[in-house]
Amino acid sequence: MTAVRCVDLCKTYRQGDEDIKALDHLSIEIDSGDFVCLMSPSGGGKTTLLNAIGGLDLPDSGEVWVGDQRVDRMSKGELADLRLANIGFVFQAYNLIPVLTAQENVEFVMQVQGVPSAERRSKSLAILEEVGLEGLESRRPAEMSGGQQQRVAVARAIVSRPELVLADEPTANLDSRTSAELMELFVALNEHHNTTFVIATHDQSVMKYTRRLVRMRDGRIVEDIAQHAA
Repeated sequence: MTAVRCVDLCKTYRQGDEDIKALDHLSIEIDSGDFVCLMSPSGGGKTTLLNAIGGLDLPDSGEVWVGDQRVDRMSKGELADLRLANIGFVFQAYNLIPVLTAQENVEFVMQVQGVPSAERRSKSLAILEEVGLEGLESRRPAEMSGGQQQRVAVARAIVSRPELVLADEPTANLDSRTSAELMELFVALNEHHNTTFVIATHDQSVMKYTRRLVRMRDGRIVEDIAQHAA
C-alpha cells in the first residue's frame, strides 16, 4: 500500500533577483510502514518536499497524494482535517505550548479532535510512558531538557496513531546521545505500530536508523537506495 506519492513536483522561490528551484520535476513513492531519510545540503529541497507532503506548502505544479487523498487540490479546511487525522509532525523547534504541561501538550491535538476527557488522559499518559517520560507529565516545557521536550513533541505527534509522521531536522537541537535515543524511539514506533516515517535531515548519524535513503540536490533526487537500519 502506498502512503505517499508525489508526481512531477515543481516549486520555485524568488530570492532577491534569482529564482530558486526547490523542487524540480521530482517524483517519489513511499510505501506504508516505510522509514525514509531525506538528505540534502541546505537548500537542496528536503524541507520543501516534506512541507508539500504535509500540505504546509503547496507545489507550483505536480501531484501530492497521501494515501488515496490528493493533497495539492484540497481546501485549507480539508488540509487541516487531513493533518489532524492522518499526519503527525515533529519539528526542529519542538513547537510546544509553554503554559501547558507535558500531558496537556500531548492532549491538545486530541482535544481539537473532540476526544472525551477521560480517553485523552489515558492515551496521553500511556504515550508519555512509551516515550520514556513517565513521572514528568506535570512539567512544563521550560522545566524539561531539550531531549525531553522533543519526546513530548513526538508523543503529541503519534498519540492519535497517525498513518504518517513527518519529521523536519528532529535531532538538530540535540546532543549525540539524545539524538540516538530519539532515533531508537522512532524505530520502535515504526516497528511496533507500522507508522510511516519520513525524516528530513542533514545529520549523517540519522540515516543509519532508516531503511531507505533518498539524497536530494537542487530539488531533484540524485540517489534512492534501500539500506539496513542499525
